[in-house]
Amino acid sequence: MSLPYMVDGPEDGPVFIFAHGAGAPMDHAFMTLVAQGLAANGIRVIRFNFPYMDKRAQDGKKRPPDRAPKLLEAFVDVIESVTSVPVVIGGKSMGGRMASLLGDHPLVSAIACLGFPFHPPGNAEKFKGEHLAVITKPTLILQGERDTFGTQSECAEYPLSPAVQMRFLPDGDHSFKPRKRSGLSEQDNINTAVVQLTAFIQGMQNEK
Repeated sequence: MSLPYMVDGPEDGPVFIFAHGAGAPMDHAFMTLVAQGLAANGIRVIRFNFPYMDKRAQDGKKRPPDRAPKLLEAFVDVIESVTSVPVVIGGKSMGGRMASLLGDHPLVSAIACLGFPFHPPGNAEKFKGEHLAVITKPTLILQGERDTFGTQSECAEYPLSPAVQMRFLPDGDHSFKPRKRSGLSEQDNINTAVVQLTAFIQGMQNEK
C-alpha cells in the first residue's frame, strides 16, 4: 500500500507522524495549524490520509472509517515507509487512539494524542481507553477541559499508566476551541498545544 503524505518542517528535525481524526482529512485546518506550528519549531511533521479518507478525497463520497485493523495496518505502513529509527507518532482523536494502540511497535518511541476519544459523546460507559492503563511508551494526551469525548473531571477518574501525562487546554472542546467568555481563542489553545507537543517530541529526541 502506498499512501500520500504531506510533509512540513526541516529534513533534519525530529519526526512526528501525525494521523487525522475520523471525519476530517490530513489537510483539515486543525491538522494544518498544528503541523505548521510544529514545523516552525523545527519538528518534521508527516501527515497522511487513512485509506477510506484517501478514497473520499478522490471521489468526494463520504465514508465511515475503516475498522481498526485496517487503520492500524495503514499507520504501520506509513511508519515503516518513512523511518528506520524510532519516532514519535500521534494524531487527532481517532488518529491518536490508533497511535496509542501501536506502542509495542519497535519504530515507535513515544505517542502524542490530541483530543483522545475516551468515549462517544453522551455515552461515558463505552470507555475506549483501557489500554492506557498498561501502556509503557511515553504518552502525551492533550485534551480540552470540556471535551465531550472525555472531560477533565472524567479523565481524573481514569486508570492511566505512569507513562501517560495529560495536559488540559483551558475551556477547550474536542478541537481545543474555548468559549468566548473564557477570554481565549482557539488559536491560543492550539499555540499552547504546539508548545507542549514541541517540548515532548524534542524531549524524546534528546533521550535517544
